Amino acid sequence: MRSFLNENIHASSRRKLNWNSINWKKVRKKVKELQIRIAKAVREGRYRKAQSLQWLLTHSFYAKLLAVKRAVTNKGKRTPGIDGEIWKTAKQKIEAIARLRRRNYRPQPLRRVYIRKKNGKLRPLGLPTMIDRAMQALYLFALAPVAETTGDLNSYGFREYRSCADAI
Repeated sequence: MRSFLNENIHASSRRKLNWNSINWKKVRKKVKELQIRIAKAVREGRYRKAQSLQWLLTHSFYAKLLAVKRAVTNKGKRTPGIDGEIWKTAKQKIEAIARLRRRNYRPQPLRRVYIRKKNGKLRPLGLPTMIDRAMQALYLFALAPVAETTGDLNSYGFREYRSCADAI
């Protein structure tokens, strides 16, 4: 069990968690293991089991680590949402992990920005807050195995690790 002392996350050995020394290969492996178990349960028709595994994944420390990493390493990482918050430092990223909880979570409204198109018109763009991006990534980890398992085998567009070129 992880304890939250002085707003820092400590491992069970009471060592302070350092963002720069996280073994990301191990983190991805642990999340992938749970995703495989979810996909297997759905394939076998054991939906209660899949649901409990999804709960386990969304509350997993490793999944939360990976969700924050996904939110801070994407292309829009320097673009704040309506709250103006950006996670730049390791301390901010560690604190964000502790904030990824379903209890008392309310998504914030999107920040609306207009981008100029080639023809001169403006295209609206909605920017979520960093915590909303991380929460979306966390739940994506739980829902993606179900979508891949139950999805059409001949569908290639808008799917992870597949492209329209693969269909050709």
